[in-house]
Amino acid sequence: MSISGTRLDVMRFLGEKIDIALDDYLKPIEKNWQPSDFLPDSTQENFLSEVKLLQESARELPYDYVAVLIGDTITEEALPTYESWLMDMEGVEQGENHSWSRWIRGWTAEENRHGDLLNKFLYLSGRVNMRAMEVSTQYLIADGFDIGTGKDPYRNFVYTSFQELATNVSHRRTATLAKQAGCPQLSKICGVIASDEMRHAKAYKAFVSQIFEVDPSEMMLAFEDMMRKKIVMPAHFLRETGVKIGQTFSHFSDAAQRLGVYTTHDYIDIADALLVDWNIAGVSDLNDAGQRARDYLMALPARLRRIAERTKVPTLEYPFSWIG
Repeated sequence: MSISGTRLDVMRFLGEKIDIALDDYLKPIEKNWQPSDFLPDSTQENFLSEVKLLQESARELPYDYVAVLIGDTITEEALPTYESWLMDMEGVEQGENHSWSRWIRGWTAEENRHGDLLNKFLYLSGRVNMRAMEVSTQYLIADGFDIGTGKDPYRNFVYTSFQELATNVSHRRTATLAKQAGCPQLSKICGVIASDEMRHAKAYKAFVSQIFEVDPSEMMLAFEDMMRKKIVMPAHFLRETGVKIGQTFSHFSDAAQRLGVYTTHDYIDIADALLVDWNIAGVSDLNDAGQRARDYLMALPARLRRIAERTKVPTLEYPFSWIG
């Protein structure tokens, strides 16, 4: 099937199917987990002893690990930026009964729990300068972010598909490392967040698959454009007081590379996986520009791997203001 028209036409067509996506990719609120399920209960007499146990288990977490966990938390807490960005896409209308806005609000509501949970854990851990972290969070929301998608839903859905997979990888790795460091409570926290991210990734990947069915050439060109620009992280403007925009993110990224939480090779693996998930090699009815875009995309992972082989993992540690 092919739809001739604008992205608005395609979004209207896909919007008719969004209600099914809500049921498939979002959980009922009354059955979903909440941050308090994984933290000491302040209404109980054993609250302080539970906090002490939490702090003892967090004491052995390596410096780089704490830095990465804080950066992940700040990224999750910048949700006001992400929701307003998605709400501004072409084809999305405000309103209680609009399918796309219902999806975005539902997605945001689930994602909002991630920052809440990680923030509370870090506060209780006693390892973090919370005010410095909170300043960085406010900076990130105030500075916003430019990821090269504009109002285009095709590019936005490529980005969200990639990013949800990337955050799944990051949270899975932090879960494994927390368990190895003797912090099973944190491991469980990171694990449930990773599970959410994978479920959300499946939703956004499904949106792109449906667009490929009805507007293959334009979808292929949007995918190519995003990969040529390179998918930047939502927190690429991350900064601390007195530090230029982006410098703190660079140090945070270096720490993640050293730990193996999220690496250049993970970026390439995700790009490779999306080629398979969207059956890029088998997409039909492409025009000449779409064919050229596909050729670029199919060759990209191999080219990136050759570059990655020459890239050294940064070793210089950085004293984050977030950690005392």
